[in-house]
Amino acid sequence: MNGLENFIKHITEEEKPDDNWSDLVQSLWWAKKGNWEKAHIIAQEIGTKNGSWVHAYLHRVEGDLENAAYWYRLAGKSAKTNESRDEEWNEISQALLN
Repeated sequence: MNGLENFIKHITEEEKPDDNWSDLVQSLWWAKKGNWEKAHIIAQEIGTKNGSWVHAYLHRVEGDLENAAYWYRLAGKSAKTNESRDEEWNEISQALLN
């Protein structure tokens, strides 16, 4: 299994993320687990481009596309309109796990 497959397996089998993972990876873990609020609390505190990317994704999930567009700009990314949220979650997770 690759890193992303192991990450997804962990999400399905465990009750909390690994403490050794970065805050952003933990945020994505909570997002996939369905706890948007916890994921957002973590992501909004991280003032990096990757933090902005995760934050944008979370606002996209929330349905606040205007707010998401702002965070995508801060991340230096184009707003994701042609890919599913699952595809974007996979893309972000893969980038942060590497």
